[in-house]
Formats: sequence, C-alpha cells, structure tokens
Amino acid sequence: MEAHPVHPALAELIALEGRIAGLSFRALQPQGSVLAGLHGSRLRGRGLDFAELRRYVAGDDLRQLDLRASLRYGKPYVRAYSEERDRPTLVLADQRMTMYFGSVRAFKCAVSARLAASAAWMALGAGDRVGGIVFDDDGQRSFKPLRSRDRVRAFLAELVRANQGLSAERPERSRDDGLNAALRAALSQAPHDSLICIVSDFSGADDDTLRWLRQLASHNDVVAVLVFDPMAQNIPSRGRLLVTQGELHLEIAVGRRRERQPLANFFSGRLREVADLLRRSRVPLLSIDTAQDELAQLRRELGRQAGARP
Repeated sequence: MEAHPVHPALAELIALEGRIAGLSFRALQPQGSVLAGLHGSRLRGRGLDFAELRRYVAGDDLRQLDLRASLRYGKPYVRAYSEERDRPTLVLADQRMTMYFGSVRAFKCAVSARLAASAAWMALGAGDRVGGIVFDDDGQRSFKPLRSRDRVRAFLAELVRANQGLSAERPERSRDDGLNAALRAALSQAPHDSLICIVSDFSGADDDTLRWLRQLASHNDVVAVLVFDPMAQNIPSRGRLLVTQGELHLEIAVGRRRERQPLANFFSGRLREVADLLRRSRVPLLSIDTAQDELAQLRRELGRQAGARP
C-alpha cells in the first residue's frame, strides 16, 4: 500500500505489522543520530520479578546477597529473581498542528503516525502489552497496555482520527503544555518498568519537559523519536515559501538573504535546542526526517545492518 504523504489510512498503519520483522528497541544501541550523536544510555531490557529467598551456593551473584536474612539465619542467603515475561509498552504519538508541515515527501504528522504504529507492532511482536497516548491540540486519549491486537488497532484508529483532523484551515487552538501534559499522563500510567516511546517533533519542549523526561527515565526505558523536516536544516536559496498557520497565509521570497537567513537561523536553532534538551534528558534519541522512508531510517537508527530490507 502506497504511503500517504499527509493522512495515512488505518489499513496502511495496520499493514505495517508485516514490515517490522527484525526490528526491536532492545536490539542495539543507536549507532548515530543525524542531529544528536551517540547517547551514553542503553535500554535496560525487561525487568526482574522476585522469585524466592534461598541459601547461597557457589557461583551465585554476591550482589544478590540478602544481608538481613543472612544475619537472621546465620548463613548466607540470596534473593533469586526471574525475568519478566512481558512488560508494558506505551507509545506517545504527537498529532498537534505543529506536526502539520512538510516540504518534501511527507508531513511530520504522517511520519509520526507510521512510526508510532511501527513501535506498537514491534512491542506486540515481542510479546509485550501495548498501549498508547495520542495527543493533539485538543487534549489526549489514552489506551491502557494490553497484549491484544485489538488494543493496537484501537490505538491506531484514534491515531488516524486525530491525524484526519489536521488541515490548513483548522483554527489555531495550540496548547503550549500539550507535550508536557502527555508526559505527565505517561508517568501516571507507567510509573515503573515500562518501555515508553515518544514520537514527536518536541515543539514547545522546555525545562519542564526535561524534568518529566528524567522522571520517566528514572524507572522506565524511554526512547525519544524526533521527527523533523529537512527544511529545518536547509532553507531553500531561491524561490518563494508559502507559510500557513491556520487561516493565516504568508508568502516569503527566500532568494533574498535578509529574508532567508533569519528563517534559517530560527529553524535550525530551534531544532538544535530540542536535540540538546533531549541529550540532557539522557534518553536514547532517534532522529527521523520526513524526506526518506521512515522504516529504513528506523532500522539504521536502531543499529541494524546497512542494506537490510525495510
């Protein structure tokens, strides 16, 4: 099915399940990022459940020694753990009006929808419970994690509904705290031992965003997927740009340096600020642009071998 540049259909997002074979957020550390370079953090993987308290035997990990039990019984005891068979995965999908932009190939909102759908299918394919939060300028809709294909489809249906509501004629109803509100909601739904994937352009990110990201990452695995348009890095040197924000339309002649340079400084500067904030949050950052196939980029960012089929 051909990828729609602005409004992906539900069938398109469902069909992505067949294209994500071999992809996993737990596979490898991202090898590099277009914007941010390497991060020092890695995903922790599945958590551990306490299984039993038992006598120490040669070869046991001394870090699991239970001092209180050892003192009580006069012999060394260790705490044994078993690996969790699954864990909750929460996918945050940004469909605010800031995502309704694209200069080549696709709009950010379409790329975000496909990446969020891919993340949900990846988690379900790994046997994890999957839920999500779709947020736009009107608020957010949450889906509790379940190991259920129907739950993923319900999440994708809401994602499509929010995406379909985006248009150039839509009145401006921007919420400055939309991103932070979604992060707060994620913290209430996933207080610990979850995988949280945030797919957004991170517009409006501020110091509060950094605080919420750090709180989420202190007890969960968090992955930030930054969706950006290549124009943010390279404003055209000639021609005219039509910029629209709801009912406001503005045409700018970018051939003249006095018009082009301030725009270039603004877009590239803002993108760098967002990338720097995400670096400071100490969560892995995957940078995806709208000009190339998003799954091919996702494979590269997750450290898959070059040349693997998307």
